[in-house]
Amino acid sequence: MTTPWDDWNHILKLDPDKELPDGVTYGDLCATGTDAIEVGGTMGITEENMSAVIEACAEHDVALYQEPSNPEVVLEDDALDGYLIPTVFNAGSPFWITEAHKEWVRLEGDLDWERTTTEAYIVMNPEADVAELTEANCDLGADDVAAYATVAEHMFGQEIVYVEYSGTLGDEGVVEAAAHATDESTLFYGGGIHDYDSAYSMAQHADVIVVGDLAHDEGIEAVRETVEAANDA
Repeated sequence: MTTPWDDWNHILKLDPDKELPDGVTYGDLCATGTDAIEVGGTMGITEENMSAVIEACAEHDVALYQEPSNPEVVLEDDALDGYLIPTVFNAGSPFWITEAHKEWVRLEGDLDWERTTTEAYIVMNPEADVAELTEANCDLGADDVAAYATVAEHMFGQEIVYVEYSGTLGDEGVVEAAAHATDESTLFYGGGIHDYDSAYSMAQHADVIVVGDLAHDEGIEAVRETVEAANDA
């Protein structure tokens, strides 16, 4: 079975709780050459700010996905190509593995399953908001991450395995181990990508790199560099 992300190299993740640099618009970011826009964040996310970013991106010709941090901010919007739903495999609390997902189904009933895909997150930066929120065990070696990736693909059938270092550039050896452990799943990597070289190094191993803070901190040209690196790798 083919998926949209089979053909992706680069995702730009936009956080509705963060501002853009002066003079930068969402349209500018959509035109950087990224394969997809993912709208989501961990803290300060509301229906209102999520909707504002989705609406601003919807008029541009780029794949658009929502990554909701909890069921209360999921938006039913035809402009979205789909929903990427994190399930944190190394979470300390079961809420972030299955409980939040169960609540979403309980509250909403019949979801749009054709447009909904889970992402098997492996959170690796203990200082990141997502690690604190999910009480993730980040004290993992490359072999642990590889094992999680294998479990995600072969036991749980996850189409996406996501090694997440949110806020810091990760260990290339860990990402390489995850890449070797996955056969059919698409490997996403996110965290600390800030220029061509950092993007290229991670794109050597991950199928798709996810760039987030750079858009909010630096703007268009910096993002374009990472797109170029992802396509060159």
